[in-house]
Parts: sequence; structure tokens; C-alpha cells
Amino acid sequence: MALDPRGSVFAQQRGQAGAAVDATIDEGLRAYMLKVYNYMGSALLLSGIIAYAVAHTPALMQAIFGTPLMWVVMLAPLGLVMFLGARINKMSAGAAQATFWIFAALMGASLASIFVVYTQTSIVRVFMITAVTFGAMSLWGYTTKKDLSGMGSFLMMGLIGIIVASLVNIFLQSSMMHWVISVIGVLVFTGLTAYDTQKIKNNYYEGDGEAVMGKKAIMGALTLYLDFINLFLMLLHLFGNRE
Repeated sequence: MALDPRGSVFAQQRGQAGAAVDATIDEGLRAYMLKVYNYMGSALLLSGIIAYAVAHTPALMQAIFGTPLMWVVMLAPLGLVMFLGARINKMSAGAAQATFWIFAALMGASLASIFVVYTQTSIVRVFMITAVTFGAMSLWGYTTKKDLSGMGSFLMMGLIGIIVASLVNIFLQSSMMHWVISVIGVLVFTGLTAYDTQKIKNNYYEGDGEAVMGKKAIMGALTLYLDFINLFLMLLHLFGNRE
């Protein structure tokens, strides 16, 4: 039986076209993830600068933590997270970015108190431990072929448990319970780092256009920022040296 030489040519052309599409997707995914990490890293830098500046300015520390303004600074970031989650689809990319930076600035002001509680050396050391842990888990979440969606519900249950236990411990003031919450928190936020990274990666494949993808990058950065900050605080509770 004679072979049609055109068949191999067409197959080769289809293969080349498929490879070109895969290369384009990979390049686009890398650019998208880089944007997410850049937003997140810039937000962490902004929060760190503001936290350090507030902590080393007695007048600001007194104005924020010595007055009812403390509750505004502490609760406003949570309000902005909820606002972004609810309104991101109706906001412009510029408005979403502005809200994100305001959130990072307020988080920095609220984090200034850690410089009063812990030594600066231990804060830096724990931050580096957090960065290495976060980087390793985020890289695994990005590269693994394993579907991590199954662990999402389990981790969210753990997160809810941490929130409830933390609220209860406000009244109990139990050091043992605080230690247990911190240990569980490290495990939960380590897992969430990998899970959220894979979820952000999968969101890219849904497309939706440049404007929508820009807002998705902001929400992805916000998610990873929260994972990082919470992991950092849990590790600081465990390994930070108090003043």
C-alpha cells in the first residue's frame, strides 16, 4: 500500500504549530507568574519599610498604638481584603492596584508592633527562614504535576480552626494554646503556599483578556502575600526572641 507523503508533512506542520502554541503559553505563564511575584515582593518591601519607620518613630507608635486608632490600623487590612475579594471584578486594574498598595501600607503600620515585642535580629532571622520555606513550597506548587486541589478543603478547615482558636485564646491567654496554634499555623500556611501557587498558575490557563489577567495577578499576589505574612508571624511566635 502506497503512503501519501503529504500525511507526514501535515503531521509535521501540526506538530510544529502545537510546539509554537506550547512555547507561547509557557512564555505567557512565566510573565504572568513573574508579575504576581513582583507585586507580592513589592508589597512585602513596602510593608517592611513602613513597619520599620513606624516602629522607630515614637510619635507614630504613640499615635497608632496608644489611641483607638490602633483598631482602625489593625482591622482596616482585613476590610480591604474583603473589599478586594468582593469588588475586584467591578474595579479597574488601576483601582485594584491602588487598593492593594494601601492594604500593604496599612499592614506595615500594623506590623510595627513586632519590633517592640521581638529583637530585630530574630525578626530578620525568622524572615529569612520564612523566605526560604515559602520559596521552596511555592516552587513545588508551581512545578508539581500532582493535583493539589484535594488538600485545599483540608487546609481551609485548618485555617478556620486557627482563626476560631485564636479568638478564643484572646480571652484565655493560654501560652500552651498559643504555641499549638503557631505550630498548626506553620503547617497550614506552608501547605497553602503550594496550593495557592498551583491555583494561581491554573487561573492563567483560563485566559479572560489582558485587563482581567492583570486583576487576577493582583489577587494572586494578595493571596501569596497573606500566606507569607501569616507563615512569618507563626514562625516568629515559635522562634522569635522577645525583647
